[in-house]
Amino acid sequence: MILDHKFDLGFLPTPLHHLKNLSEKYSPYHIFIKRDDQTGLASGGNKTRKLEFLIQEALDNGCDTIITAGAQQSNHCRQTAAACAIANLKCHLLLGGTAPQKYNGNLLLSHLLGAQIHFTGENRKGENIDGLKQQLELEEKKPFVIPYGGSNLTGALGFVNAVKELKAQLIAQNLKIDYLFFASSSGGTQAGLTLGNDLYNLKMNLVPIGIDKSETQGVSLEEMVLHIVNEGKQLLKIKKEYRSSDVKINNDYNEAGYGVITENEKEAIKELAKNEGILLDPVYTGRAFYAMTDYLKKEKIPSKATVLFWHTGGFSANFYYADELM
Repeated sequence: MILDHKFDLGFLPTPLHHLKNLSEKYSPYHIFIKRDDQTGLASGGNKTRKLEFLIQEALDNGCDTIITAGAQQSNHCRQTAAACAIANLKCHLLLGGTAPQKYNGNLLLSHLLGAQIHFTGENRKGENIDGLKQQLELEEKKPFVIPYGGSNLTGALGFVNAVKELKAQLIAQNLKIDYLFFASSSGGTQAGLTLGNDLYNLKMNLVPIGIDKSETQGVSLEEMVLHIVNEGKQLLKIKKEYRSSDVKINNDYNEAGYGVITENEKEAIKELAKNEGILLDPVYTGRAFYAMTDYLKKEKIPSKATVLFWHTGGFSANFYYADELM
């Protein structure tokens, strides 16, 4: 089956557990967390799930080199570098901005993991990939391009699988999730969760929290998600007709834009760390977790609901943003 054809990279299943202290604080809500910060690939993160399918596709096509892109503190790029090290593939990362005097956070880890790093100025979403691909082909390499965030149908299959994993855990713990909160930035995670939610009939209300206002290759995030979902429904034989309303992203917490740390993210990081001993990151999970707690404080969802936060990882970026988090 297509969902079984993957290159094993992660320590799966990741834990699903109750946040007891925060559930007491936000009573009568019941709060759980899915720990994809514990996938095990170079400090973990949700991209591991996507990369299991993407790396397998690269190997199936006889490729020897991976190209992908992102911001300098990209969790996706750090995990891609680690995946390439395991699969014995060369890794080229196109990262926005200019080379800093000192590497820190995810950039340092990507370097240590053996990636060849190319700094691309204002372009951080793969705008320069075609040129590098052509150059590598002239050098008789066989490159495989992984899109920004690993977000295409192949990558999204990792999160269809993740919902299957979650369903087994919910059955084992006799739980039903009413609302699922998570960060949405490049679309693949959201698309996979959307497809998996319907394929495995979990009937969760998905609450994607927007992290990045800018378009990718001229396409909005919601358009990207809907495109992947509509591709996926054909492959997985899901009969539902998907519309824009099915992939609506909440951008109410995204005014500052991508990678800009506000008091909201700081508050969220400190709250989860001090109450549950779990570290968020300042770009993705910090913003999404703050949004979830704001929903609970303002009773935007029904009382006594069971809420799940999907922790997508990325704590290593805290070191880069250390001055802002103090």
